[in-house]
Amino acid sequence: MSLQAGDRAPEIHAGSFQLSKLRGKHVVLFFFPKADTPGCTRESCEFRDSSKKFAKLNAEIVGISPDKSEAQEKFAAKYGLPYTLVPDPDHAIAEAYGVWKEKKNYGRTYMGIERTTIVVDPEGKVAKIFPRVKVDGHADKVLESLKA
Repeated sequence: MSLQAGDRAPEIHAGSFQLSKLRGKHVVLFFFPKADTPGCTRESCEFRDSSKKFAKLNAEIVGISPDKSEAQEKFAAKYGLPYTLVPDPDHAIAEAYGVWKEKKNYGRTYMGIERTTIVVDPEGKVAKIFPRVKVDGHADKVLESLKA
């Protein structure tokens, strides 16, 4: 099953986080492969640096990775990330959103997160999907989509 714009966003219930509790707001779900790696750090910091602009547009930022909560907590503290990070060590959330995919790197094939951002509208439906994200400037592109 491939998630598309207009579909109801699959519920996320991980620890104290529950997607449906954010109804009435835009929710920017950005899926990233691994905390505290170069690309994921740049992407997370771009969202951090733009977090007030997202808030002005009634949008919550939520980062999701297969890291355990301890790794995400260290990552958030190290870089001052002011938004929610959701651990997905069993990749159930990534699978529900269709971003757990076969990847190839240096001749090795493995399963992992395909860097993707999904914007959920205030009614809980998928508004926009940014597949195969290129990190630099991505947060600005997501902001522009919310303004449109």
